[in-house]
Amino acid sequence: MYRKLYFRIWLAVVLAIAVLTLAVGTVWRMTMDPPMRHVVLRNAAGEVLGAAAMRPLAESAQSHWHSAETDPDGDKARHAQAEGEESLEHRALPVGQFGRGPEFLVQMEDGQVLHVHMPRPELRPWMGSMGYVSALCLVAFAVALGTYPVVRRLTRRLENLQKSVEAWGDGNLGVRAAVEGHDEAAFLAQRFNDAAQRLEALVQARDALLESQKSLLANASHELRSPLARLRMGLELLQGGGERDALRQELERNISELDQLIGEILLASRLDAQQADLGAVERVDLVPLCAEECAHTGARLDSVDAVVQVHGVPKLLRRAVRNLLENASRHGSATQDGAGARGVILELRAFPLESSAVVRLAVMDHGPGVPVEYQQRVFEPFYRLPGVSETGGGVGLGLALVKAIAERHGGSVRCVNNPQGGARFELTLPVGRAMAS
Repeated sequence: MYRKLYFRIWLAVVLAIAVLTLAVGTVWRMTMDPPMRHVVLRNAAGEVLGAAAMRPLAESAQSHWHSAETDPDGDKARHAQAEGEESLEHRALPVGQFGRGPEFLVQMEDGQVLHVHMPRPELRPWMGSMGYVSALCLVAFAVALGTYPVVRRLTRRLENLQKSVEAWGDGNLGVRAAVEGHDEAAFLAQRFNDAAQRLEALVQARDALLESQKSLLANASHELRSPLARLRMGLELLQGGGERDALRQELERNISELDQLIGEILLASRLDAQQADLGAVERVDLVPLCAEECAHTGARLDSVDAVVQVHGVPKLLRRAVRNLLENASRHGSATQDGAGARGVILELRAFPLESSAVVRLAVMDHGPGVPVEYQQRVFEPFYRLPGVSETGGGVGLGLALVKAIAERHGGSVRCVNNPQGGARFELTLPVGRAMAS
């Protein structure tokens, strides 16, 4: 509560009122006339006929009348009188008998004693010292109570705007803030609604464009399969020898690469479609799967665990491992160092963690490696490193498919460089997590 904006504004108003109240009370007290302590009687010529100090009230009279005639230190007014004056006090009427107000016993020059009483109106209960303080507190409380709804209404709109911004930041692009009033808060809420409306329209347009592109790729890739099949049948019927056989082999290789590209595009579009059926989720042992793919590419499998299992779609996991191995074989060095063809090594490890166990599959080569500034971009579709020609093979979709497959299985993939040289691609998969829908 103490961090809320409305409470801070309200507290500032209350403190300002309290300071103002204390200042007004202090000034009022300072400007009041001091209480009367002495009286002097003069005749018409200005000659002093007599003088006396105010008579002190008795304890009972002080309690009854609650007289305010005290000096700044709160002591009762005193006056050192002569012995004759003290005797006058004993003969005089009791103090306070005639009501509230200062009383004086004045002995005239001729010896006559006058009882001087200056009556004051009766004090109401709220006009005393404590009543004055209580009245100030009551006014301050009334003002604080009255300003609270005003401050709360102003800051409540800001809080509603804050909640709308938080919900919009969490991904709810359809949220809008309530516009109330015509002040700056209402203007800010309206501007937020306008900006949110424009951004939502842009996101919807982008999503629609992406969906149309995915649909176009999927349909085009599917339709290309038919002419490719007819080309294969034509090549099989093509007879001849010599140059014609070489031409037929070249055409078969090109058709095979085109068929692979179409297959990868189809798989990429299906991975992008969240509702696509990619196959049944099973318990997959990665050790024999990786061993088969290493034998196919000539890489070396390095695994310390006999059984490494994860939940996933077997054909997708196989495609991910195959793409990593083919990428390493294609771009790694061609040296033979006992580590398998082209020096490609596949490490397979299981790591039990406190929260969940994971499996890490790392493919290493002995090529030039990947510069740090390109280690994230290599997983973008159709991206090639600078200086890499198309004659090296591949179309730039293999690593993008690996990333998509890893994310659909709740895992991740990253690229780093080995200290000994070459690139290292690490695929991390959770052991006990089912494939993301």
